[in-house]
Amino acid sequence: MNINDLQLTNKKIVIVEDDLPSIRYYETLLKNSGADVKIFRNGKEFVDYINTENEGIDLVFMDFLIPLINGIECLRLFRKVKKNVPVLMLTAYSSEQCKTEAYLAGCNEYVLKPIYPEKIFFLIEKYLKHETSPSFVN
Repeated sequence: MNINDLQLTNKKIVIVEDDLPSIRYYETLLKNSGADVKIFRNGKEFVDYINTENEGIDLVFMDFLIPLINGIECLRLFRKVKKNVPVLMLTAYSSEQCKTEAYLAGCNEYVLKPIYPEKIFFLIEKYLKHETSPSFVN
């Protein structure tokens, strides 16, 4: 499985992450996919964006612990405006309490770091493939 097989042209993937090596990692994995990748280094930038921009978002990678507004609060605010966009909570926190809190806030997946490329490709395919496969109309 290779990210180039996914063909994510016209897909917007938002990454909310403050850790520069993690950002570079996601960018590297997604750079040849054709996806429009938007990065926010803190929760406030993300919340300002979702409250002012009306652009479509297809998938969100959300870090749990980010500056200014944490990932859980970002997720709650995001769910008020976007109910059906998949959100992947990516974190180093393995506690059941954090996991429960994330699911209650509305995340679709709670993924522990480090996250290997195969896992990211699998999740992208899982949440975006239904829209990227060709549709046949009678």
